[in-house]
Amino acid sequence: MPEGVSGPELARAVLDAAKARRAAAARPRRRTTDGAGGERRLRGYSGPGPDPRDPQPLGAVLNRLVKARGWQQPAAEATVFGAWERVVGAEVAQHSRPVKLENGELTVEARSTAWATQLRLLAGSLLQQIGREIGHNVVRKLHIHGPAAPSWSRGPRRVRGRGPRDTYG
Repeated sequence: MPEGVSGPELARAVLDAAKARRAAAARPRRRTTDGAGGERRLRGYSGPGPDPRDPQPLGAVLNRLVKARGWQQPAAEATVFGAWERVVGAEVAQHSRPVKLENGELTVEARSTAWATQLRLLAGSLLQQIGREIGHNVVRKLHIHGPAAPSWSRGPRRVRGRGPRDTYG
């Protein structure tokens, strides 16, 4: 307030100061958006051009969610099972299937013992293919088994003794 002002001039100065505060408060406020470069935009419609408020592709949103939650490793492990044919090739996938993945060790079951032997010979190149497609250190070791044979040692019809002798003869 100016010194030595009284009466109507003091009332006029107070009124002008209140009007100035009100005008400053009535201006549209600006806020920072999540956009690149920290640009500032007014509220309301996004207008032409890309804006973080625009609809996003589902894949991009899922990728951001997986990265934010730290789910990259489980997602990569799931890709081994979900995209087995794409990862190892159509011919190998036709004769084998992944069974389990624990601590970076993938267990693969082959359709026949011949294919199990072939896959054991190709284990190095299969690991490289898996590393290229999914990522390194997801699968560090392969365990390849042939088809599972029936077990006579356990089950509801188990008989103590030497087991079936004349069944196949």
